[in-house]
Amino acid sequence: MVALILFYLLFPAVILFLTHKFSAMNKIGSVLIAYFFGLVIGNSALMPDHMQELQKNFSEISVLLALPLLLFSANIKAWLHVAGKTMLSGLLVTIAVIIVVVSGYFIFVKDIPDGWKVAGLLTGVYTGGTPNMAAIKTALNVTPDMFIVTHTYDMLVCTVFLLMAMTIFQRFGLMFLPAFKSNSKINVEKEVEKAEELESYVGILNKENRLPLLKSFGLSVLILAAGGGLSMIVPKDYSAVVAILTITTLGIGLSLIPAVHNIPKTFHLGMYLILIFSLVVATMGDLTTITNISTEIFFYVLYVVFGITILNFIFSAIFRIDADTAIITMTSLIFSPPFVPVVAAKLKNKEIILSGLTIGIIGYAVGNYLGIVIAYALR
Repeated sequence: MVALILFYLLFPAVILFLTHKFSAMNKIGSVLIAYFFGLVIGNSALMPDHMQELQKNFSEISVLLALPLLLFSANIKAWLHVAGKTMLSGLLVTIAVIIVVVSGYFIFVKDIPDGWKVAGLLTGVYTGGTPNMAAIKTALNVTPDMFIVTHTYDMLVCTVFLLMAMTIFQRFGLMFLPAFKSNSKINVEKEVEKAEELESYVGILNKENRLPLLKSFGLSVLILAAGGGLSMIVPKDYSAVVAILTITTLGIGLSLIPAVHNIPKTFHLGMYLILIFSLVVATMGDLTTITNISTEIFFYVLYVVFGITILNFIFSAIFRIDADTAIITMTSLIFSPPFVPVVAAKLKNKEIILSGLTIGIIGYAVGNYLGIVIAYALR
């Protein structure tokens, strides 16, 4: 048991080292690598027997501790200063997510067991990202096999989306959308620097960061305790939902306190815990079940991703949103904020990095609420 706990806690650091060291592994992504190693270990003779309770507790605690840490860095006040067109574009993408997730549910997964949970997972991941998907898995009690299958299809389809965003979306969008107008007031160097900070774990263990990060982790533990306490006074069927939404709300609330918001690397510590979650969930997966391809879920994911894309371009044409803004907000919400600088570079427009990152962080904040609401509405 001790060896398994150490594996869960330390192996994500090995994964981050590999993705930092080798560009090919960086392109694959740390989460997918965690799934691969987790599935291999979990389905081998190396996995001790009767570890299900430990795995379940480890996966739930890791994601619940990660949520506040990810939200502490959210700059709520900055949201008010994001250009109106950018905020509108983010709202339109969110509306598109709701439309295609709900319509796709009735087309593809209404008749499969727990199809409504898949709808919740997709709503969360396409308005926020993997952390939201992980939180909604816990809130809705999604099985590890269904979670891994859904997230694997999500990553496969979104890889195609990302390639298209970097190659053809701009040329296609400019056929009927306005071109981006440069803003001389924007500090491009600062935007690039902020984007690089979001991706880099360098310095997370520096002496000056250890105590502040320990304090932020302590706050996350207290928030977890508060969410857990409230979950005990509601009906059992809704206890996980109450815990997730309480933790999300308290995380957003504490981000308004400068002393908390300004702690460096809290986002990275949160993402490290999400990697732990991914590794644990993968070791719980059964390869014999996962390899049975679910065509319903695959086509549902395909429909949702490209349905969002088509609707977003239509909405952007109606509201005269420029092509670059339409693409970057869509990328930030569908794929997650760390990919914003990659797409911005391909669009040859670094001015849109900050607005893309801001929309993505907003998505982290609202994704849990929206995913849970959609899931229970369809249930």
